[in-house]
Amino acid sequence: MCKTSGMILCVFIRCLRTQKSELAFSWSIFFIPFQGVATATMPAFRQVGEKQLPQEIIFMAWSPKRDLIALANKVGEVLLHRLANFQRVWSLPPSESTGKEVTALAWRPDGKILAFGLADTKRVILCDVEKPESLHSFSVDAPVTRMHWMEVTEESSVLTSFYNAEDESNLLLPKLPALPKNYSTTSKIFSEEKSDEIMKLMGDVRLNALVLGGNAGFIEIYAYGMYKIATVTGVTGSCLALCLSSDLKSLSVITKVEVSPESEPEITYFQLDTSLLSTYLPEVTRMARKFTHISTLLQYIKLSLTCMCEAWEEILMQMDSRLTKFVQEKNTTTSVQDEFMQLLLWGKASLELQALLMNQLTVKGLKKLGQSMESSYSSIQKLVISHLQSGSEALLYHLSELKGMASWKQKYESLGLDASGIEEAITAVGSFILKANELLQVIDSSMKNFKAFFRWLYVAMLRMSEDHVPPELNKMTQKDITFVADFLTEHFNEAPELYNRKGKYFNVERVGQYLKDEDDDLVSPPNTEGNQWFNFLQNSSHLKESPLLFPYYPQKSLHFVKRRMEGIIDQCLQKPADVVGKSVHEAFCMPLYKASNSEDSASQLFKLPFLWNDKSSSLHYVLFTMLENSVSKIYILRRHTDTSRSANNGLLAVDFGNFLNNCMNESSVTSVYSYLDAHFYDDETITVILAENLEQEGKGRILAQLPLSSIYTEENQEQEFRWNSDQRLDMQCDNIPARAVTIEGQWRVLENMKAQYVAVNGIRKVSCVLSSNLRHIRVFEMDVEDDGEAEEEEEEETAQHAATREEKLQQSTGNPEESICVASGELAHETEEHERSIST
Repeated sequence: MCKTSGMILCVFIRCLRTQKSELAFSWSIFFIPFQGVATATMPAFRQVGEKQLPQEIIFMAWSPKRDLIALANKVGEVLLHRLANFQRVWSLPPSESTGKEVTALAWRPDGKILAFGLADTKRVILCDVEKPESLHSFSVDAPVTRMHWMEVTEESSVLTSFYNAEDESNLLLPKLPALPKNYSTTSKIFSEEKSDEIMKLMGDVRLNALVLGGNAGFIEIYAYGMYKIATVTGVTGSCLALCLSSDLKSLSVITKVEVSPESEPEITYFQLDTSLLSTYLPEVTRMARKFTHISTLLQYIKLSLTCMCEAWEEILMQMDSRLTKFVQEKNTTTSVQDEFMQLLLWGKASLELQALLMNQLTVKGLKKLGQSMESSYSSIQKLVISHLQSGSEALLYHLSELKGMASWKQKYESLGLDASGIEEAITAVGSFILKANELLQVIDSSMKNFKAFFRWLYVAMLRMSEDHVPPELNKMTQKDITFVADFLTEHFNEAPELYNRKGKYFNVERVGQYLKDEDDDLVSPPNTEGNQWFNFLQNSSHLKESPLLFPYYPQKSLHFVKRRMEGIIDQCLQKPADVVGKSVHEAFCMPLYKASNSEDSASQLFKLPFLWNDKSSSLHYVLFTMLENSVSKIYILRRHTDTSRSANNGLLAVDFGNFLNNCMNESSVTSVYSYLDAHFYDDETITVILAENLEQEGKGRILAQLPLSSIYTEENQEQEFRWNSDQRLDMQCDNIPARAVTIEGQWRVLENMKAQYVAVNGIRKVSCVLSSNLRHIRVFEMDVEDDGEAEEEEEEETAQHAATREEKLQQSTGNPEESICVASGELAHETEEHERSIST
């Protein structure tokens, strides 16, 4: 190895060769002598914000499309800040329901959705960029430690026509109505002002995928961040980094494998072949789009049911509780039903019933109860008709479309679509629609019964109190009396077995039981004795088992049938995820190095390895570090996303020496810089944080840009480096030749800050530097002029402007009037410029 005190870069172009039974690797090596620090070809980085935060930051992620950065702190709070002055946009505090331990952050490629994982609840939350509200969440089997959200960039005529074609569901299905704002905090995402906000979850038609990695080899891929399309198996260890290529041909994963409790864990790089996804990309895109439609509609139905539960009020249970108390306290043997029948037929009530009605229920309370009953039932009825049924019908449409796709076996059988499983899901949705219709009938019947009952009881109580009875209420026909008598007979029977189950003797209110999220049977199921169609089906063995008829569950609640429907749909759509996951196999494996068990757990959240996908050249870059002679070196492995190709693979080693001494410390000769953090800025540049190994008090750490374009060239003679696949890479690093490159002044000293970590966004040309105490943050624009340079240019322009004006004045000294005109013209010109600057 070339031993120099300067910076060393080692580049290896890997070729695969087979020699007898031994698998060997050859590496192409280039040598470029170190030229020192050249004149800067890029402007210095400009600081645009700085802030001291109250809590320690553990994750940072720049938005790919906007000047926004998402932060997660140790207390579980997720923050969104704007680039300008690092102004806070919103904050999402931790909660018991969602979780408090944030372990990963990722932006959707369009920058409209932020995803974060929670370890304590094993959930993934999708949050709206506009406001701190959860749009969607789902549970996972293991805590998520890493996230990667990518967008497919592959193009084809089939995909282009699909992207450009209008979704047929928009033409055939009515638009989903907005959920009322006044019910639930989660329903605000379907606000009345923006009823189409549900489509935020769908995003663009172009396929994007959220890749999740966790402990014990847990890796899953979610289409559009919504529905699982692959469960990857065969990878061991805890995931440290992952990256799915934009052409869907390969998935790169870096894991930490605990061999034994006594030994140090081993860091290993895997490249997995995901060619099934790329081969069937048009079919995967269509299938994933349907999955996401279905998942979104399930969320819509869930929120609709939540609003229905909120519309049902506890006050409706007053009648049941008051009657139960009446039974427990009364001294007579007369039943409650008989007490009310006597009042109906003879207009007289016992003293105990009078006390119940006049002292506990009261005329005012009865009026309020009747109004609450009517308002609540009307709201639930509207939600069922306009929201629950609309969402269910749309769900039935998309499942039927999916069944048609599954019937095209040539295209979709390899992806695991099962027509029989989808048929079961369609049947489950049909059962849910039947149960919703049953609820509508119960609501309609209850509204009529209670309206007649409360009208009669209200008149009876007015007579008891000797108040004036309005003439319009005093008229009661024999038909009305019969209707109330039937209501009392059916609803006012004492049920001791019900008291053992629910702690009450009566179940006058029949709607609430449908909205209870319980597995128990309904307390008062619908009476099907006189239903001729129901009896006909029960007596016909052929129709009873017919697949053309949706099964009916009269004893179960609406919540129970909904949960059953969700379980069947989830099971139906789980098969493609299993089939696609089993098709993923290992294409390349490289043991990298041993990790230290004594590393700080907090800083480990930020540490390398880091993966990057170069979309233009279909390459994976693996960025990792190894310690050699107490100096931290960065290594970059380059792999082609097409696992069948062995060309264009390279290894690059970066050793930071004293390349900055010419500018920073002229007296030092032997200082060596080590890396603290590094990330890819774009396809050709790495952003790093550097510090001297012998760091002195007051010495600033360095933010630098390392261009890679000069490294991967073929100008120099190639040499071979043979990598032994039986050994870890850290056991062979002494034999790696070196290559030096020129930094060209793309660096900045971070004064008065013990910088440790960096997050970058090459698209927006910004970076965020975090100090070692995890509280101090600085934000930089990377491709703009520094403040000092801008001020110097402004001074030069001002001086040139003043000199020009003085020259004009001198030329006009021979004519005083001309001198005045020139001076006044200059003044007018400056005034106009000043006014324009103020207006803008």
